[in-house]
Amino acid sequence: MENNKFYITTTLPYVNADPHIGFALEIIQADVIARYHANKGDEVFFNTGTDEHGQKIYLGALAEGKNPKDYCDFYAAKFDELKKALNLSYNNFIRTTDPHHMKAAQDFWNRCEKNGDIYKANYKTKYCVGCELEKQDSELVDGCCPLHPSKPLEIRDEENYFFKFSNYQDKLLKLYNDNSEFVKPAHRQKEIYNFVKEGLKDFSISRLSEKMPWGISVPGDEKHVMYVWFDALVNYVSCLGWPEDNSKFEDFWGIIEKPNAIQVAGKDNLRQQSAMWQAMLISAGLPNSKQIFIHGFINAAGGVKMSKSLGNTISPFDVVDKFGTDALRYFVLACIAPDEDSEVSEELIEERYNSDLANALGNLVSRVTNIAEKNDIIFKNSGSDEVDVSEELNDYKFNKALEKIWALVHGANKYIDDEKPWMIKDDTERVSSVINKLLNDIMVIGQSLEPFLPETSEKILNIFKQEKIVKAEPLFPKKEK
Repeated sequence: MENNKFYITTTLPYVNADPHIGFALEIIQADVIARYHANKGDEVFFNTGTDEHGQKIYLGALAEGKNPKDYCDFYAAKFDELKKALNLSYNNFIRTTDPHHMKAAQDFWNRCEKNGDIYKANYKTKYCVGCELEKQDSELVDGCCPLHPSKPLEIRDEENYFFKFSNYQDKLLKLYNDNSEFVKPAHRQKEIYNFVKEGLKDFSISRLSEKMPWGISVPGDEKHVMYVWFDALVNYVSCLGWPEDNSKFEDFWGIIEKPNAIQVAGKDNLRQQSAMWQAMLISAGLPNSKQIFIHGFINAAGGVKMSKSLGNTISPFDVVDKFGTDALRYFVLACIAPDEDSEVSEELIEERYNSDLANALGNLVSRVTNIAEKNDIIFKNSGSDEVDVSEELNDYKFNKALEKIWALVHGANKYIDDEKPWMIKDDTERVSSVINKLLNDIMVIGQSLEPFLPETSEKILNIFKQEKIVKAEPLFPKKEK
């Protein structure tokens, strides 16, 4: 089997709050893709981490009376705990306060400056601290940022360094035209194409250190620190050892003629990931990303945005404590449309837990293995292939992939109900035939679930590693209200 290099990265969440279910969605989606490629024999580099500079971090640290680095250390550890809680396979966790990343960000700055794309100027603009972004009037709703309507916009009037984003309209449009699936889903590519086509405005890439000192120093000018987005985006290449380790960088990120990097991000990151970052890469003389998958938001019941102030946020750790890791993984993969906004509540999670996991899958495995043990069935492996979900995963349609697997689950349940092997008398060969078909279905289900529900997959496949089939422990004990 050919060993290809495969690179995937999530965005880096800000460390100004506990991990929430929205980021759990993103990193689980990335984990499925990473595991899928690893199972194909690819050598996978799976990056995630934490974004630790900027005004939100600085103000958060001040509010808690902490040194900014101590504040970041506390929250970064919480995000790294997701690896165990969500059974994630990432093999790199970068922090933007890492010394190597900080040096790489300065090197990236120097390359863009050498290319003539960085200059200093005074400017006055409306700024959303929640997004850490400048806002155009056309982006506002009733004078507020639609993503952070409760946060008043700040009026910034100061001297900053700027990146010549306006230089890259034609190159970005060519990038999109040459790569019809550069951004997925298609309506997000259309959205960013229209944004760029309307014209690009240079954006600020520094802050005065006397006002906001928590950032990476601008090379050659200690009076400025890098704007958090410019700094943080560089993590996608600095995590590979760039600029020193060019071999690793080219293996996983790719070369200009053959980009290799897959990025996963939320819809609020569309502009930053698929336009700003791509222009920065071109300026620095580096390959663009290969593809960017943009997912929707998770909202509370009724479509209400989750927020700490409303008290309607959901902690992934709390869901795991109550339902288990694979139950959370199943819900965000199977029950949430990957390219749209979706609703989530504990009631919805419990409903799908009982119907899809406890009843459909768990009961199937329990019934079949119980009958196999009672009838001393000798398992005969038919060698059936796992469910082919390559098309769905290449399109990031995780829910459709699991629908295909659950079609086999439901089919097996119908088969056992139709055949009623517990009622077959004096025909051991018939019982063996029925149960072996069901056992083979269960093995295929277990193999197919590995990227999605790795713990459940392992439990199912362990059934077939014993000398004889015995009744399996409940995979998902039913939750009673």
